[in-house]
Amino acid sequence: MSMAKLNNFRKGEMVFKAGDSGKNVYILESGRAKICQLSAEGKESILWFCLPGEIFGLAEVLRGSTREVFTQVCTNSSIYSIPRDTFNTFMKYHPDTALQVIALLSCRLRTIGHMLMNLALDDATSRIIKLLLRLSVPSMRKQDTDICLEIPLTHQEIADMVGTSRQTVTTVLGDLRKKGTLKVINHRIHIQNGQQLYTMVEDLAISDTD
Repeated sequence: MSMAKLNNFRKGEMVFKAGDSGKNVYILESGRAKICQLSAEGKESILWFCLPGEIFGLAEVLRGSTREVFTQVCTNSSIYSIPRDTFNTFMKYHPDTALQVIALLSCRLRTIGHMLMNLALDDATSRIIKLLLRLSVPSMRKQDTDICLEIPLTHQEIADMVGTSRQTVTTVLGDLRKKGTLKVINHRIHIQNGQQLYTMVEDLAISDTD
């Protein structure tokens, strides 16, 4: 990738912070990174995770503005950085890439919209279950009859994604394990009964309207 520079980050390092200049687009070559925001009180809210091959840092580059979010690597990671002008010139002469970038931004905007709706309308249990179902789609791989989430999430990370406490996440996941709906192997969540999760979400929605 001649137009990009490869940078190595250690676990916990910031790729960029809110307020930084949006001068580069990034592609995750290896590792894992999280896109997050911080409240005035310093509470972290995780918007999404980036996995190898994914591009991030797009919104501010396209608008030419400063960063509004933070990106931190969750593991030792290698990341390509592409200068803003180089990236924009490339898209100008490669319209298929530009269309893919638009589709990606639309997908992420839709995801954040769903997250905001869930925060406003759902209880913590529903938000946790919906997150597991959402993550099972792009991150899943089959192991026998299980759906294994490729992202090894901690209870705190789940809490930061759905706006609840770590203890609540621990309680909900414990209940789901007891029901045989999921299990955890080597820090990865295996969904054993996806249909049961969908049914639980529907039942919770009905009980909220009673």
